[in-house]
Amino acid sequence: MSYPLPASIPQATLGKLAKLGIRDRFDLVLHLPLRYEDETQLQHIAGLVPGVSAQVEGEIIHSEVTYRPRRTLLCQLQDDSGVLHLRYLNFYPSQQKQLAVGKRIRALGEPRIGYFGMEMVHPKCRAAGADAPLKQALTPVYPTTAGLPQTTLSKHIQAALHELELPDTLPPDLLARLRLPPFADSVQLLHNPPPHTDENVLAERAHPAWLRIKFDELLAQQLSMRVHYRKRRSRNAPQLPARNSLTRQLLQTLPFALTAAQQKVLHEISRDLEQTHPMQRLLQGDVGSGKTVVAALAALQAIENGYQVALMSPTEILAEQHYLKLRDWLAPLDIAPAWLSGSLKKKDKQAAAERIAQGETPLAIGTHALFQQQVEFRNLGLVIVDEQHKFGVQQRLALRGKGSEPHQLMMSATPIPRTLAMSYYADLDVSVIDELPPGRTPVVTKLVSDARREEVFERVRHACMAGRQAYWVCPLIDESEALQLQTAIDTHQQLSNAFPELRVGLVHGKLPPAEKAAMMAAFKAGEVQLLVATTVIEVGVDVPNASLMVIDHAERMGLAQLHQLRGRVGRGAAESMCVLLFQQPLSELARARLKIVFENSDGFEIAQQDLQLRGPGELLGARQSGVPMLRFADVSADAVLLDSARAIADELLRDLPQVAQAHLQRWMANKHDFLHA
Repeated sequence: MSYPLPASIPQATLGKLAKLGIRDRFDLVLHLPLRYEDETQLQHIAGLVPGVSAQVEGEIIHSEVTYRPRRTLLCQLQDDSGVLHLRYLNFYPSQQKQLAVGKRIRALGEPRIGYFGMEMVHPKCRAAGADAPLKQALTPVYPTTAGLPQTTLSKHIQAALHELELPDTLPPDLLARLRLPPFADSVQLLHNPPPHTDENVLAERAHPAWLRIKFDELLAQQLSMRVHYRKRRSRNAPQLPARNSLTRQLLQTLPFALTAAQQKVLHEISRDLEQTHPMQRLLQGDVGSGKTVVAALAALQAIENGYQVALMSPTEILAEQHYLKLRDWLAPLDIAPAWLSGSLKKKDKQAAAERIAQGETPLAIGTHALFQQQVEFRNLGLVIVDEQHKFGVQQRLALRGKGSEPHQLMMSATPIPRTLAMSYYADLDVSVIDELPPGRTPVVTKLVSDARREEVFERVRHACMAGRQAYWVCPLIDESEALQLQTAIDTHQQLSNAFPELRVGLVHGKLPPAEKAAMMAAFKAGEVQLLVATTVIEVGVDVPNASLMVIDHAERMGLAQLHQLRGRVGRGAAESMCVLLFQQPLSELARARLKIVFENSDGFEIAQQDLQLRGPGELLGARQSGVPMLRFADVSADAVLLDSARAIADELLRDLPQVAQAHLQRWMANKHDFLHA
């Protein structure tokens, strides 16, 4: 049901409301307060406690504008118990009039100890007649935008609350079982809390009214995911039974055996490919757990059924790593993959596209170039997307559109905590490789201040002279890619000067692909002892002889990135080390990040702590995912509510589909058709 905004609202105000995501009256109802001010009671000035917000009433007995050290309005407010100093650093002539000597006002603010006694800086003031009534509810303070005053926003919200009927979407017996209040009562209370409502419980979103809103939101998200899951299972996809011809050949030629975890997830994927509905499975595995070989075996199951496979990676260096690795693995099987990337020469790109279109190659590997309009597949049966969270939903849709209804396998080396997977990936089947292949040595992590840079140089020299290799990763500089590139070039020059006895290489995102490939090949062959790199080596690079990594300015990097980078070493038998070189002073967030990565080697534990530090939006790149982000619930703090919402979603879809539909309609409107393409 639609609840359009009143025609009487000016166009300029409508634009400002839209900035806040308010497009109808129900959006107004769900525009909930950030905090509250208590204007329901008065305190005596003598009883004020520093740091505890309070409202006082009295008469202005002194008012002056001073100019030392800056223009300031100073006033004194007196009641029967004492005097309070009011200080305004920014003020208008109208405020001077309001705070003239003899005026009776109410002031609301946080008192503190000043030079001349108790004071409030920039308190909220309004005129108070002798019979002015106190407010009957706590005053909500809403998130707003420039040019939209609290009074205007509050007026429109109160009008919407008054005009809209808000019937409950959930049956009374279900609410009783969950011990949740009615929806209408909950929103009324949150917009108009009665006096003596515990402000701390409201602020912590622990009040029953808040729990109802959060549960409803989580339930709507779960319902939308389950509906999408069911829709997918009703579509037709090619059946790709396990013929065990090509897959068996590959397993026989590989120089290693699959781990039990790899065998388990391979069985899950193989079973999905045999179904008549499209697979949509997320394969998770920590750095170095062996996702690529599982993807290769899945690809062969499609190929041995006569279908083509597309493997897409977000960066050219990672796509190229996959191409080279799979080319070598599949050569004994007489399968030559096609390589397609944006940087290929036009002639080579056209030749690769023709091979794909004519079905001459069963496997195409590349970057986003794979889903460009001119690339056509003859019979695409499986799409594999690596580091899937780095692709936008439109890109994934475009690649899926290359086949009638291909199966999809999405891979991620960024482990997703359980609550996040339950919430944002509820429409996917999830497989986890939860063990590392034998022979992987634990990586020792060291935190070293930049002041000890010379010691780090010596450690690098010692490792390289002993026949090992090392990475030196340059800092991430958000403001400028050019600046980051220059930093890498300068660092390469500095290290080349410091180590004349070593061959020092350089790789970064702006290098021509041929040069990048040549440098990586030289490093892998041991011809380059020290590789200076930007974060392009974050994923996919596999050099067993590299046993030392230095991450310069580690404090600038995120947890997932630090963990991914650290995973580039420890791939051989030698003891490996990752040095996190940081600059003082450290922010609290940077200190927390470095402590977590220092203390933990398990990617899932790091991801869980990252979730608590940053929240799901950044961790998932959720603006890219197409999934409606949660506005009110927190997947970590509200894990119990999430469990309930998940169970109730299945129950409603099974037993009360009309209730499920009504709830989705209220919360999602048109937002639930575009999930996890």
